[in-house]
Amino acid sequence: MAEAALSLAHRPGRTQLWLEFAAFYILAPIALYFLLPYINLYYAIGITMVIGLILLHFTEGYQWRHLRDWRSLRGLGPTILWTSILTALVLTAVTLWIVPERFLILPKQQPTLWIAILALYPWFSVLGQEIVFRPLFFYRYGHLFPSDTIRILVNAVVFAAAHLFFQNWIAPVMTLAGGLMFAWVYQRSQSFPAVFLMHWIAGGLVFTLGLGLFFYHGAIPQ
Repeated sequence: MAEAALSLAHRPGRTQLWLEFAAFYILAPIALYFLLPYINLYYAIGITMVIGLILLHFTEGYQWRHLRDWRSLRGLGPTILWTSILTALVLTAVTLWIVPERFLILPKQQPTLWIAILALYPWFSVLGQEIVFRPLFFYRYGHLFPSDTIRILVNAVVFAAAHLFFQNWIAPVMTLAGGLMFAWVYQRSQSFPAVFLMHWIAGGLVFTLGLGLFFYHGAIPQ
């Protein structure tokens, strides 16, 4: 009884959770949009990830093994495969439509840089994003929304909004589509490794096929 009372005493109320949600998913992207020329993007992602991990630690019912539970991938192989194939087809079509001259430019002209991006991108970008937008969102704030469908839609929208700082329409549109896909899979499976892999594959395809310019903070207009 004493443990239950202590747990209730430390359980955040809805007002606190809404304030945290607004800070993480509304105010932080706005601040990033205006402050990016003056701060390091990867430092910002890292700091946000650390804060997210601290909040997850104090989230009732969350268990750390969730982040490395590779057994959760069982049965998700076909889903990851067909979503990756669909992503590759869509990104190829968009590249050939908008910037055909950049198709496969990175692996052709800068293969070393291309390999480095594929190897480092998941750890310096994907990991932080997925922790904040999937387990933190769904475990800590998911119950603020009345249904699975609304949770998925809100998650995708705030994920896309977090990419508005790139100051082009490609990044938020693509991340809205990707966010819907990642949120749908996470809602159904609760598999962090699955969405981490899907995001890694999607990002790798972006830089491989030729759309990386739209997701590179160095190309943002000053």
